[in-house]
Amino acid sequence: MTSLEDLVRLRRARDRMDRDYAQPLDVPALARAALMSSGHFSRSFRAAFGETPYSYLMTRRIERAKALLRRGDLSVTEVCFAVGCTSLGSFSSRFTELVGESPSAYRSRDHGDGAGIPACVAKIYTRPVRTPPSGAWEPPPVRTPAPGAEEPTSVRIEEARPGPPPVA
Repeated sequence: MTSLEDLVRLRRARDRMDRDYAQPLDVPALARAALMSSGHFSRSFRAAFGETPYSYLMTRRIERAKALLRRGDLSVTEVCFAVGCTSLGSFSSRFTELVGESPSAYRSRDHGDGAGIPACVAKIYTRPVRTPPSGAWEPPPVRTPAPGAEEPTSVRIEEARPGPPPVA
């Protein structure tokens, strides 16, 4: 269980990533600032925010890169370095993973002028969405009874187990 003090420190680290996304940030430096070991910081961050510190930072960088690419006045390489990435290959791979198309394809596509759309609304709809890798465990779909079929009269509740269900 994460203590309230740890949550405050984690929030400060997340705020720093939001603010300083273009700066060289690494987990050990963020962990030191949060007064935690790197391992404890990473585990606690993931438990609190649902993703690792690195994934969170890269999502912020890609989010900002999308805005810069939509402007169209910077090359993909310039955008890569402007958002704090140091490798064009890693940037392009992560961008494609999160956005579904390469940075150059995204830049060349018509995005409309966005006139009349508040920036806060545009940010929500253009935020990168992380999708699970193929083959990753996903919860089974909810099954509904066929029309006219009887619904069960009792439900068996099992104890929750972490991780994917056992393979049958």
